Amino acid sequence: MNTRENNPAPSNPLGIDGIEFIEYATSEPLALGALLERLGFEQVGRHRSREVVLYTQGGMNIIVNADPAAWAGFGHEVQSTVLSAVALRVRDANAAYRHVTDLGAWPIPTRAGAMELNIPGVHGSGDTIIYFVDRYQDFSIYDVDFKPASHDRKQTTALAGLHFFGVVQAVRQDRTREWIDFYAQLMGFSVLPEGQFFGILPKGTLLASPCRQFYIQLIEPPQGTEDMHWDEELIRLGFGTPDVLAATALLQQRGVVFVDRAPTQVCERGALTQLYKGGVSFELVHSQR
Repeated sequence: MNTRENNPAPSNPLGIDGIEFIEYATSEPLALGALLERLGFEQVGRHRSREVVLYTQGGMNIIVNADPAAWAGFGHEVQSTVLSAVALRVRDANAAYRHVTDLGAWPIPTRAGAMELNIPGVHGSGDTIIYFVDRYQDFSIYDVDFKPASHDRKQTTALAGLHFFGVVQAVRQDRTREWIDFYAQLMGFSVLPEGQFFGILPKGTLLASPCRQFYIQLIEPPQGTEDMHWDEELIRLGFGTPDVLAATALLQQRGVVFVDRAPTQVCERGALTQLYKGGVSFELVHSQR
């Protein structure tokens, strides 16, 4: 007798279609910008009224926000660099915003000034923000708020096939289940089977986006570190590449330094950069786009 498994189709209530941009808030924009350029990013625009710079590589966009007003919502004086926001490409930004806030997500107040584009968003981990963007094809959000670095802005080619792979999020002890529910119920993320992991840091819980274009890794504090201060925050950005060793060699030639000692030696599965000024690090993960 033939039987059919009852496997429901993956749900994508927001129509998520990847990451539009990653935002860093920093008090040291020049140092962070120089690091991004070593990673292959190119400065392509400046905000028309704020101290904000746009960097692009291939299909990836990174915003470096050094505007003092960016720190108002953090509630403390920032002396470093933090991964402050993730913008998701969605089918309809306003509909996505209404969907998640109706389910209990906390909206962020409108931050757009005069003649600026308002991007809807909600609170994420710690002081971070999750934005929703639906202008990412023929027209983009950068056409409104940013002054291009040149009149003939071109599409940059990614080094070694680099692309956004995901973000690593620190969560407090025994809070993983709550964050799984947050991403699953509001946005359609799903937990990968136990034992399935990517890269060289196989700890925590991996959540796959409903579009299967990126992942979120949830990490609780390690055992035996109960006295260590552990904030809930986004701590690292991961880049996918089809050939980690080739990408690592190319980036090393450009001045990027990787950790090469146990248990995080560079290998075919992945690589981890050193911790740069301001507390910034990046991870490479083997990934066929």
